[in-house]
Amino acid sequence: MSIVSTLVSIFRSRTRSLLTMAGIAVGVFSVVLVSTVGTVGASQVSATLVTMGVDTLLVQAADNSVTVTITDQDAATVRRVDGVNDVMPLMASMTEAKMIGRRLDCYVWGVDKSADRLISLEAKHGRLVNNSDSAAGLKVCVIDEQFAKKSYGRSNVVGKTLSLFLGGKYHEFEIIGVAHSGLSSLQGMLSNIMPGFMYIPISTMQQLTGRTTYDKLAVKLDDMNTDVPVVAAVQEALNRTNGTTDAYIVNNLLSQKSQLEEILGIVTTALSMVAGISLAVSGISVMTTMLMSVTERTREIGIKKSIGASSRNICREFLSEAVLLTMTGSAAGIAAGLLISGVGCLIAGIAFQANWLMIGLAAVASGAVGAVFGAYPAYKASSMDPVEALRM
Repeated sequence: MSIVSTLVSIFRSRTRSLLTMAGIAVGVFSVVLVSTVGTVGASQVSATLVTMGVDTLLVQAADNSVTVTITDQDAATVRRVDGVNDVMPLMASMTEAKMIGRRLDCYVWGVDKSADRLISLEAKHGRLVNNSDSAAGLKVCVIDEQFAKKSYGRSNVVGKTLSLFLGGKYHEFEIIGVAHSGLSSLQGMLSNIMPGFMYIPISTMQQLTGRTTYDKLAVKLDDMNTDVPVVAAVQEALNRTNGTTDAYIVNNLLSQKSQLEEILGIVTTALSMVAGISLAVSGISVMTTMLMSVTERTREIGIKKSIGASSRNICREFLSEAVLLTMTGSAAGIAAGLLISGVGCLIAGIAFQANWLMIGLAAVASGAVGAVFGAYPAYKASSMDPVEALRM
């Protein structure tokens, strides 16, 4: 039978067939939606980690080392370790900024000219902190795009000023750049929870806070795949230089990122499989629909057999109807899932990413449901005695 004639047979009972396809469509839609949300979410988390320096090592004092601090000497020590490409001292503080009369929470990072390479900072408008800013201790800052939009309703606010609370009082800073990064999308979704990010020259932060030490060291390696021996070498060098034991910890965010992505992938797959259970349930509806079709078309089956149609032909006809029924519902579910996901990403300002492997598996599974649950009705139709069928 052709696809057209098969569709005609399916839609002889339009309402029943549409309801059956709707059941399949809902199951596939659930799988597509869950897998797409998981894929997009994992992508956003990954981009956020990259923005925060996931391809670097972070060196800091151990929690139990209250007397240990990070100094310029420590930075120089780490630079001399084989395998280390670059080192940038970091200072960080959760504080408050005032912009056009609004008070906003912000997370301030003290950075130097290496920020673009070590924490993946990219200027969308203006420029980043440079050597001149650090050398002169200028009160300039780079803010993230979402922070700018939250204050001014637009991203380009270069040249504007803000008041930043540091060292017990407010200081006026000029905005020299607006950073565009992978963090922006996540902040857009969690704008009421996540504070804005701000970057100022580390020398300025030291001057205003009265500190000469740092909170962390961001370390870029020549090859992140050789991080294990380098991590040990960095810890050994710092402990040897300062006469300490286990006073420093080195976090490899790249390995943590991989572990997090693996966990998110497992969770997404598990949720998709749970959503896919509805596909198996809808298979019962497919069997019911096909059995009713066999009953209604008993005389037609008898006529076809009496004029030469074989049992195999009858079986193939009903089996193809069951598979086409589920595949049509599957196509509708995939289209609806992609449409809803795409619109959601568009509204949230997030790049759309579909899990095509999971979508393909859902389509194959729906076809398998049609074949499995359509097998018995097809067998029942093919095994009818033509004489008995014509009497019906």
